[in-house]
Amino acid sequence: MITFYHTADIHFGVENYGKIDSKTGIHSRLLDFKNSLSICVDNAVKENIDLFVFSGDAYKTAYPTPTQQKLLIEEFIKLYRAKIPVVIIVGNHDHPLSFGKANALDVFNQLPVDGFHVFSIPALEVIKTKNGSIQVVGIPWPTRNNVITKEDHRFKKSEDITKYISERMSEIIRQLTSQVDPNLPAILAGHLTVSNGIFSGSEKRAVFGTDPLFMPSELADPALDYVALGHLHRHQNLNPNGYPAVVYSGSSDRIDFGERKETKGYCKVQIKIDVEPKKSLNQYCTLASYEFIKVKTRPFVQIELKLDSDKDHTEQVLNEIKKHDVDGAIVKIIYHVPAGKKDKLDLMEVQGACQNAEYLVGIIPVRVAAKHERRADLKVDMHFVDLLDKYLSTRDDINSKQQLIEKAKQLQAEIEE
Repeated sequence: MITFYHTADIHFGVENYGKIDSKTGIHSRLLDFKNSLSICVDNAVKENIDLFVFSGDAYKTAYPTPTQQKLLIEEFIKLYRAKIPVVIIVGNHDHPLSFGKANALDVFNQLPVDGFHVFSIPALEVIKTKNGSIQVVGIPWPTRNNVITKEDHRFKKSEDITKYISERMSEIIRQLTSQVDPNLPAILAGHLTVSNGIFSGSEKRAVFGTDPLFMPSELADPALDYVALGHLHRHQNLNPNGYPAVVYSGSSDRIDFGERKETKGYCKVQIKIDVEPKKSLNQYCTLASYEFIKVKTRPFVQIELKLDSDKDHTEQVLNEIKKHDVDGAIVKIIYHVPAGKKDKLDLMEVQGACQNAEYLVGIIPVRVAAKHERRADLKVDMHFVDLLDKYLSTRDDINSKQQLIEKAKQLQAEIEE
């Protein structure tokens, strides 16, 4: 049995909805992401697993701060000391997208130690573990900067380049999987976008169509036992009825409120190797299974309600807050103001009710825009009294219509005199 953990999308550097921690001087959200990764790494060391697979996007940008680098290296060094090999895939956030510049994870290639296997270009590598060797087809994020510098592609449309990259990378994946030794277990670890994958909230803001897309069938090669993916933040298996499983572990922590309902964690994968040849799901008598291990992360609580115009606005919001556990949470409050009514919410009281929250993002009113009716039956050559009569007939909030018309006539008469 070979056991490994699969995680991805750590995103050190996401520092929204937080504050500076008074004890460490580090942003509270960076500590959240570090703690989520630490739980995964500590469990890996405790279980003495055979391999640790990280499928890309260690940082928010390709230029991490020294603090972010220090926290990541501290965690990965724990695995090295436990003699657990680490597979590291370069994701799109880790890559500077400039020719000649090192990516944010290249430092692990330069350390004078064994055990870190960084895939910055597609490759097939055999990695020795405590319970035998395993083959890893490593596929980093397919960048376009090398493609567009070539004369053949320089003036092509963006969508044509994206299509070319997808086709070329699919061909490379087929070439690498065709070289897999049938006598050893094999996995693919990649940072890719699969066509039927579900995007999370933070990713939906990206321009869809610029990512090279891959069909699940292009990755679920029968020569493989498991496909460990990164890039999409929601945990999902895109080949649930087939073999191998094509799995996104999901991000290790919540990025924004679009992910507030998602469970975060990592995947524990076991590949059983049959010592005696027998009929199996693939040709070399191995069988992989995986389990999603949930990790308790900081909750995101979004409170939303429509105010009743006949009740106290502040009391309604305070009662709704009591229905949620906001202690230590990142909280957003959205309240809908009744149409045509003034906003009478006491912001200080609402803030006081959230004093135990980790961070209050905002108390956001939503107002219905007033309707602007088009008065097509009003014309400039109409008599003043007729104009006023037609206008007042469109106003539901005016009861003394005839009285107003008589007063207007008197004013007009005074002006004419």
